[in-house]
Amino acid sequence: MKTEIRDVDDVRIIALKGKISIGAGDVKIRELVDEALKSGKKKIVLDLGQVSAIDSSGIGEMVSCYTTVTRQGGKLALLKLSPKINDILQVTQLITVFDVYDSEEEAIAALR
Repeated sequence: MKTEIRDVDDVRIIALKGKISIGAGDVKIRELVDEALKSGKKKIVLDLGQVSAIDSSGIGEMVSCYTTVTRQGGKLALLKLSPKINDILQVTQLITVFDVYDSEEEAIAALR
């Protein structure tokens, strides 16, 4: 999995590319979110627009990150879900947990 990290004002955008699966990205998400929190960024957007596949480990890690960010008084949002990831979140009813946005501008505005 590849990542691209950038900040827009006080919002950390973490763009993920490739597969998020056990041993191939699940731990990386946690590391990136922890790093953002340690650097004072409590508003985090996970851009999933270029994620080709995700398994239960990846979903579990996203939930864990959401919990960690929320407990520290921050907000975590998801951006650009593929139909496949959207379906997984619908079936597991996790779609009700996450704030999901189609555009980066919407996500940033919602976290402010």
